[in-house]
Amino acid sequence: MAESTTIITGDLVVRGQRFGIVVSRFNEFVSSRLLNAALDALQRHGCPPGNITVMWVPGAWELPLVARRAARSGKFDAIICLGCVIRGDTPHFDYVAGESAKGIAQASFDADIPMVFGVLTTNTLDEAINRAGAKAGNKGADAALAAIEMVNLLARIGQEKPRK
Repeated sequence: MAESTTIITGDLVVRGQRFGIVVSRFNEFVSSRLLNAALDALQRHGCPPGNITVMWVPGAWELPLVARRAARSGKFDAIICLGCVIRGDTPHFDYVAGESAKGIAQASFDADIPMVFGVLTTNTLDEAINRAGAKAGNKGADAALAAIEMVNLLARIGQEKPRK
């Protein structure tokens, strides 16, 4: 890279930020594993438990509305959305997974804060279990780390001097 290139990154240190976690109760045996890993990751990176609020919703379809409301409340620096949608024999999976993803993205844009999509969309229960702490790590922890990094990145972008 050229010497004049500016690189802005976010680090993985929590400095008093507040995190909202919206969790789908549907497939709770998977989403609770995602939640526990997210809580652990936040706390290991310096977030006190009092700076974390967990909000449970019935399913992945309801994640975007609650995430948007939480973001607009002004109480949080980032929102982490967690859940699990497992493909079945009908097209229901496609609607729920797709609209949940689109809704969370739109809510993030509307609220202008990081909103992390930590919703597993898997073909089988085994795949879901593997991504929630078995063979493939835990995507709940990954989502928490992404939220920390994004909060810090956006804070640094906000500190940059505007161009004239």
